[in-house]
Amino acid sequence: MLKTLNLLLGEQAPLLRRYAWMAALYGVLCGLCTAVLLPLMAQLLQAQWRGAGAWLLALLAAVVLAWWWRGRVEQAGVGVGVAVLQTGRHRLGAHVARLPMGWFHAQNTAKVSHLVTQGMMAVAQLPAHVFTPVISGVVAPLVVLALLFAQDWRLGLVGLLALPLLLGVLLLTARMGRWADAAFQRDFAQTGQRIVEFAQAQSVLRAFQGGGQSPRFVAQAIDQQRQSAGRLIAVSALSSVLNVWAVQAVFAALLVAVVVGIDQHSAQALAPGQVIATVLSMLLISRFVEPLLELVGYAEALRTARGQLDAIDALFAQQPLPQAQQPQWPRDASISLRDVHFSYGADQPAVLRGINLHVPPGSMTALVGASGSGKSTLVRLIARFWDVDQGGVLIGGTDVRQMDEAQLAAQISQIFQDSYLFAGSIADNIRIGRPGASDVELWEAARQAGVDSIAQRLPGGMDSPVGEGGAQLSGGERQRIAIARALIKDAPILLVDEATAALDTENQALIAQTLARLRGQHTVVVIAHQLSTIAMADQVLVLEGGQVVEQGTPAQLAAQQGRYAQWLGQREQAQGWRMAAGEERV
Repeated sequence: MLKTLNLLLGEQAPLLRRYAWMAALYGVLCGLCTAVLLPLMAQLLQAQWRGAGAWLLALLAAVVLAWWWRGRVEQAGVGVGVAVLQTGRHRLGAHVARLPMGWFHAQNTAKVSHLVTQGMMAVAQLPAHVFTPVISGVVAPLVVLALLFAQDWRLGLVGLLALPLLLGVLLLTARMGRWADAAFQRDFAQTGQRIVEFAQAQSVLRAFQGGGQSPRFVAQAIDQQRQSAGRLIAVSALSSVLNVWAVQAVFAALLVAVVVGIDQHSAQALAPGQVIATVLSMLLISRFVEPLLELVGYAEALRTARGQLDAIDALFAQQPLPQAQQPQWPRDASISLRDVHFSYGADQPAVLRGINLHVPPGSMTALVGASGSGKSTLVRLIARFWDVDQGGVLIGGTDVRQMDEAQLAAQISQIFQDSYLFAGSIADNIRIGRPGASDVELWEAARQAGVDSIAQRLPGGMDSPVGEGGAQLSGGERQRIAIARALIKDAPILLVDEATAALDTENQALIAQTLARLRGQHTVVVIAHQLSTIAMADQVLVLEGGQVVEQGTPAQLAAQQGRYAQWLGQREQAQGWRMAAGEERV
């Protein structure tokens, strides 16, 4: 737990260590208050008023000192909590930003969102409100235990033997609740993701379901969260009861020890000193048990925070792609794949097998194949979303693993089917490709992607807001802005993954013309289903089952009457569909 907090705090970790020893010192002061209370009680029971008055003043001074120090400890704890929120979120974000692009899918994104918001708040509560009573609840009983040994070694021995047993019960109940809490946090993040999805997809849901009612997947997620919350509540309640019972058992054992001591003198009257000793023993037992009860009261808060810290640990355990110690620059914009094998995990089937490909600089290569054949994976490996399992991906004769992130990013522009727009204006989203671009360059990229017509239609022009995720624009408009963003970057290599899928015929033709102009100036690798785009390619790769089954120019492959020719015939047949009055024909 402390290791994870130190990881989150980074250079501010000394704040946590300072706060920890301050809280421990507060526990010692609480124990010393009990030590001062013992002679005061003894003086009062013996009617020694003058001595009692002196010890009373000492007790008041100790209480005031402990109260003042508690305030200092609370301030230090709040300072650590604020540092966790500020520095911890920055460090978490910096680590996530270094993770490979392939790591970012819906489930991991939901986990990160949950950790950065509720997870970090729960962790920040630990030093601000939880650690002080917990640390003092551990230290103060140890001081009182020493006093018990001084008062009666038998009581001290019982208290000493009870502590490991109490610790065992706390560890057992913590383990009981950990699995329930993990299930709840997982279902909580999943439900949040589903609700956001439900809000963003209202147009689709209303078109198919009407009324915008909650679809089945949202109801299932909420029901799953309700069930896991019920299990968590039941386990938490049981854990709390067991913890309290364990402390009460310690209290009962100490009381039995006192009764046994009294019983040894039952044959004769107790001397005044023995009565005083018995009263003081009872006082020590009470002061020994009281902080333990407070400690177990925070066990659930600690367990909940532990779940969040474990999730943060797991996130930090995700390793970024290794970076080259001596980065090398590519000599040109060519692309080569040499015997590339790739799978999404050690226990997952191979997605690409033995891929060999060379794309000369300034040429255009089209990838075709059925869904799931590995086209998108191949393109993403060029951009180093992941590292290959076997073989190599080279740009300009340099393995992408020997280039640093900045070098690789400077070489590649990417257009994907699921491109994301940030909340801001059209111009802001295009300039993400090149923040220093001039207005002339901005409008040229917008014209090539057909965004100028969007800007002319909107009252704010290029300054019109697009909304979060581009919610105020249509799918085709969002895609055109994403294309303009890639074009304005003007990188030597352009990777295009079904860029025209969301566009109408007119804009498909516009993007095809743009790609034709880029041919010869940039190296283009495109996943396309449009015949006009494929026809202008210098070479075509046909993928099937993660392997290249055909490769050549469009004319060569069409003449071979193989897979490409079959696919080409199907596409030409599909484009030939017509609807006539009173009849259908294909």
